[in-house]
Amino acid sequence: MQKIDISFKRIQQLALPAIIAGIAEPVLSSTDAAVVGNIAEFGTESLAAVGIVGAFISTIIWILAQTRSAISAIISQNLGAGNLKSLTSFPAQAILFNVLLSFILLLSTYFFIEDILLFLRAEGKILEFSKDYYYIRIWGFPLTLFTFAIFGLFRGLQNTFWPMIIASIGAFINIGLDFLFVYGLEDFVEPMGVKGAAWASLISQLVMALLALFLLITKTNISLKLKRKIHPEIQRLVNMSFNLFIRSVALNVALLMAVREATSLGKEFIAAHTIAINLWLFSAFFIDGYGAAGNILGGRLLGAKKYKDLWILTKRVNLYNLFVSFLLIVAGVLFYDHLGLIFTKDTLVLSTFYGMFFIVLISQPFNALGFTLDAIFKGLGEMKYLRNVLVGATLFGFIPTLLICNYLDLKLTGIWIALVVWIAFRAVALIFKFKSKYYPLAKSERLG
Repeated sequence: MQKIDISFKRIQQLALPAIIAGIAEPVLSSTDAAVVGNIAEFGTESLAAVGIVGAFISTIIWILAQTRSAISAIISQNLGAGNLKSLTSFPAQAILFNVLLSFILLLSTYFFIEDILLFLRAEGKILEFSKDYYYIRIWGFPLTLFTFAIFGLFRGLQNTFWPMIIASIGAFINIGLDFLFVYGLEDFVEPMGVKGAAWASLISQLVMALLALFLLITKTNISLKLKRKIHPEIQRLVNMSFNLFIRSVALNVALLMAVREATSLGKEFIAAHTIAINLWLFSAFFIDGYGAAGNILGGRLLGAKKYKDLWILTKRVNLYNLFVSFLLIVAGVLFYDHLGLIFTKDTLVLSTFYGMFFIVLISQPFNALGFTLDAIFKGLGEMKYLRNVLVGATLFGFIPTLLICNYLDLKLTGIWIALVVWIAFRAVALIFKFKSKYYPLAKSERLG
């Protein structure tokens, strides 16, 4: 059987493009937030609105985007086992499955968005701007899920280069259109405020979807011809996706509770939280690049039953990501007083943000371990355990800590302490599981 390369060079070849591709979605939201936050009139309200809706849309995206990981796991495991030719009809059915799910979830929220925003405690101008932003940007949801399904196919084939190209182009288009549509161009484009930010995101997501389709057709041998007979791996995709769906619901319950609590504290707090969560997401997806390499290679190693190499790979990518998290902390400390200014000039918002940003930095090593192992477990098909970990972290880590912090009146600092506990819970649980299950397999292979 062909040896699977897990060298430093090979990991970098997969991780570095994945880092660039992975930050595309937070770049879309962060650019929207930074641009609207600097609008002369109602800048703070606009920033708060984009933060609330951005959190909600990210929630429903990541509830279903986990199918990307399931698709990648199935492809990579079959590649490692030498069964890739048996998947002829699987890709087209997997993409269709993803898109149909996206429309079901979109329509289930579209007609109730005002009630959802009120539940998240948006009111007044913030509620008005939130609806303006949502009703445009939400139509990018199916496009994003379509793109992510194709990303899953590329990842399963051990290719992170094309997702990087697609995501980079989408991010640059979004940045340019944000400035053009939000602020306008004299005599050519009228300023559109938050609606302009939403249109910028929607157009960039459309371009990414079309480019992903083009590259899939021209750069791979994957057939998109649909067949009536359902491929056997679709059942496994549905099972994996269901467990990841429950996992993502638990994950996003925590994130939305954090948004709701921050909104209830006042517009300055939700604006500050929006800045913090955007920077946290940016760093999280930056860290996720090495997790993607572990996901891609881990699934292939499992398919080939190379448990010793799987153990070595896992140690390596975790060490690499811990180093990345250290660099992120250093960058955060060096630019502590400058990062908030990217998003707003409101002194009250900035003082609130500066008072808690250190907690975002403290979370980075936990992010490194938790997100890396999370990605590797997805590649191994351990979706049921991932589901249980997230449910446990939310019910027994985040919620109790949040209640205690609320009782102590720690405000936004308390919300972020709860988020750090939530992430640490996940990291510890995943370390324990990997060591207890896969170390014995690696040891037995070595002795054999």
